[in-house]
Amino acid sequence: MKPDLLLVEPMMPLVMEELHRDYTVHRLYEAADRPALEAALPSIRAVATGGGTGLSNDWIEKLPSLGIIAINGVGTDKVDLAFARSRNIDVTTTPGVLTDDVADLGIALMLAVLRRLGEGDRLVREGRWAAGEQLPLGHSPKGKRIGVLGLGQIGRALALRGEAFGMSVRYWNRSRLTDVKWVAHESPADLARDSDVLAVCVAASAATHNIVDASVLEALGPKGIVINVARGSVVDEDALIEALRSGAIAGAGLDVFVNEPKIRSEFHSTPNTVLMPHQGSATVETRLAMGRLVLANLAAHFAGQKSPNIAN
Repeated sequence: MKPDLLLVEPMMPLVMEELHRDYTVHRLYEAADRPALEAALPSIRAVATGGGTGLSNDWIEKLPSLGIIAINGVGTDKVDLAFARSRNIDVTTTPGVLTDDVADLGIALMLAVLRRLGEGDRLVREGRWAAGEQLPLGHSPKGKRIGVLGLGQIGRALALRGEAFGMSVRYWNRSRLTDVKWVAHESPADLARDSDVLAVCVAASAATHNIVDASVLEALGPKGIVINVARGSVVDEDALIEALRSGAIAGAGLDVFVNEPKIRSEFHSTPNTVLMPHQGSATVETRLAMGRLVLANLAAHFAGQKSPNIAN
């Protein structure tokens, strides 16, 4: 018999086909599946979920046979890793395959803010350009300083892209790095003070909650912009909204938010911001590669092997 698997959210069609081929899939997101799901809870041995959704401890406790939580992403902040390990549950992720697309989006957000793409789009669509209104001048990235907060795989990829645009790189990382040539700073505020663009790539955890706070935004200053492709929880949204409204910083490009998709209404009217609905890894190519890695992690577990992508 095929192992029972709980699917928390849908995946790419090709990946779904393979999941249904190899597992008895119970779809948490479909109400019609609920009766069968409730009956299957004691036998469910695997969960596939998204990085932004994860799996709560309450759900873990409902699944006594659970052996693996396969996250379709790299974020682990929505799963209690220690609690899962205490129940001998492996938590796997999909590292590497989404790095380039997330870094690309970070650069796209930076360029969109610097060159006023959102404002320009609205100016044309609303007929104001044809009526004679002009878009204020934007800014070039060349010669500017990009500060990368969190120099993991995505942070490094974004830094290299910044260099390709003629920017100089500096960074802050929780652990000291010896294999990069870029300028290191001792604190996020020190990094912001020495940056024109603050690119937030740090992993979300209790230690990094609201790490970009009012003091960091003040250090970045009225000509600086924030780019966030990490998690909404690492930025103090109260401080960010106030900084954008007061002109304490020049702008922001945001792909992630607290309580997404139901984000705070204040963001709808913040000046000089570009907002995206958490699209960092959202390309056909990357989502397919992520899905295949989820399948590989599940297959390794059920073959009695340890996946190289275990996060706990």
